[in-house]
Amino acid sequence: MSLFLWAAFGIIKNLRMSDNLRRGSAVGREVIPVNKKLFQLLAPRFGLYFLVMIAFAVGTLLLNHVKAGVAELIVVAVLFALYCVTMARRRKEAASYLEQLVGSMDGATRDSTLNCPLPVAMFRPDTDEVVWTNDRFLSLTGEQEGLFDTKLADLVPNFDSRWLLEGKNECPQEVSVGARRYQVFGSVTRAAGQEEEGALATTYWVDVTELANTRDIYKATRPAVALLLLDNYEDTIKGQEDSVRSAMLSAVTQKFSQWAAPASGIFCRLERDRYLYIFEEQYLNEYKAEKFSVLDSIRAIQSPSGIPVTLSIGIGVDGDSLAEMFRFASLSAEMAMTRGGDQAVVKNRFNFEFYGGRAKETEKRTKVKSRVMASALGELVADASCVLVMGHKAADMDAVGAAVGVCAIARKKNIPHYIVRESGSTPADELYRRVGQMEEYQKLFLDSQEALLRADSRSLLVVVDTNRPEQVASQEVLTSCNKVAVIDHHRRAATYIEGAALNFHEPYASSASELVTELISYLMDPRDLLKGEAEALMAGLMLDTKNFTMRTGGRTFEAAAFLRRAGGDTGEVKKLFQTDLADTVAKYAIIQNAKPYRKDIAIAATHRAVGRVTAAQAADELLNIAGIQTSFVLYQDENRVIISARSMNNTNVQVILEALGGGGNASAAGAQIPDKTVEEVQEMLLAVLDQYFEEENGEENSQGGEG
Repeated sequence: MSLFLWAAFGIIKNLRMSDNLRRGSAVGREVIPVNKKLFQLLAPRFGLYFLVMIAFAVGTLLLNHVKAGVAELIVVAVLFALYCVTMARRRKEAASYLEQLVGSMDGATRDSTLNCPLPVAMFRPDTDEVVWTNDRFLSLTGEQEGLFDTKLADLVPNFDSRWLLEGKNECPQEVSVGARRYQVFGSVTRAAGQEEEGALATTYWVDVTELANTRDIYKATRPAVALLLLDNYEDTIKGQEDSVRSAMLSAVTQKFSQWAAPASGIFCRLERDRYLYIFEEQYLNEYKAEKFSVLDSIRAIQSPSGIPVTLSIGIGVDGDSLAEMFRFASLSAEMAMTRGGDQAVVKNRFNFEFYGGRAKETEKRTKVKSRVMASALGELVADASCVLVMGHKAADMDAVGAAVGVCAIARKKNIPHYIVRESGSTPADELYRRVGQMEEYQKLFLDSQEALLRADSRSLLVVVDTNRPEQVASQEVLTSCNKVAVIDHHRRAATYIEGAALNFHEPYASSASELVTELISYLMDPRDLLKGEAEALMAGLMLDTKNFTMRTGGRTFEAAAFLRRAGGDTGEVKKLFQTDLADTVAKYAIIQNAKPYRKDIAIAATHRAVGRVTAAQAADELLNIAGIQTSFVLYQDENRVIISARSMNNTNVQVILEALGGGGNASAAGAQIPDKTVEEVQEMLLAVLDQYFEEENGEENSQGGEG
């Protein structure tokens, strides 16, 4: 009897719940599905109760308890009648609710929706509750019966309906349901007089599995073209016997073959230090994930004199043809070389990606390129109607010194020349003032508007100390000049000045002033250079080398000797680096706030307003502290935070600050982060540092494993 009462109570409880759901749907608070399998959905739930009750009624009759058995059968009949009435009323209310929601549709649209051969699902986008689906959608989700009180996210977990609320008619990505993939189209309609609660989303699910799989196979099997260049081939084989050279090249080829073997691509040697590798694009992600381990494998090969072999890789993908991808690969290889080598660069039709590049640049031992560039620059200057020289924003003494050197070349060629100077204060104001006092330079400084008036179709613009178009002193002048020459020593970034008539880009050089001095040495005698010009170039040299203590090579001292012969006075140059008492106090206040990180890194963050020169000097001064190999100075400048970084060991601060949108070179770099506080930028910097050293330790471990 207790089981009979349990079954009767269950039926009554579920009927009341159904009635509550019906009443809730009338005010738009619950979703009632309208589906021809509605009774199939509910029947198993009620059928169990009815089965139990009928079984007990029959059992009671068999035990000769006739009155009790008849009473039980009467209760079953009453409950079944109540069940039928309730279900009919519920179906009517559900149909009325759906009719209200789709009332704005015309008859043809309504019929096409209800009889659509595609899987169709109607749901409320505000609550994600299913209102109605056709049988095809049930088959899609694997449901055998209609949906009751179900959210669409429960059926298709990776489906996001926000695109419908944004007014779009197509889902921006494919939706996977089991092993099938669908492209979803849809729209939102609203019942008359209702807003959010009356919204109804209708979605159509198009099976694109075969198309998507074919597309994925096509993308995975597209060719990728790679050029592999041995950076320092000449240095490693110089003075070696033929047997040693052959052994080294054999070891290099073996490492290449081992690395390329899993991809089953085409690998061949083009020249003695250049290789071509064509492989399927599906293997590129594996190469990226392993950070192009072949770079470490090749670096493990050393010449008998202890010089490690380094490799640059340029990869071109996503081109319309093999020729275009080969061009991308060539640009990538050039980018890798101009960034110092020992790295991989991947280029598609939109941008560059960089991998590796932690090693410092090594000075080239030939001046052939400098001599060729000097001759080319001399011809460009001689053919120009006037020469405009421009550095980077917030010009420092290296940019100004290099600009003055280019003006000296133009003066030697008797070509009108001008320096484009940005408005406002710069770190090189004192050098600007001193150069402006020279008679030859009193009318040579122009703002961007004056430079545009001077420029014509034959004008030559020389950009010094930067290769990025967004960093030049005036982008208007850059875009208005037909002929552009670039002289820079910073590692090339993803954005750079394209289409330059001359590109003298050497990341191994200490400074742009060193490069310009080399050009001058081929075009002018030391006595043709004015004393003030020699001192301006020497100031740029001393700034970027920290008084000839960092990033110096034999070429650096040769350039300094040339400037000294031209009359440059190091004592006068030293005065340019003097600071007043307030800046000196501010510099040491920054140093006082410095905190160590990872033992040999000093990070100093300040909220006080400081000058760029002061911050840079503080970063330099931190390297004088015993045990400190790398320094970062962070300070607030209006609505941005500026970072000045310095390094004197193998930590490549340029790679670190590139992750924060900055740039520079291995030992000196900077970055500007807008709309952030000093604390937020410091947290970002610490995260980048942790990632940098984790990757570096991983590379060291892999090299140790190979050994």
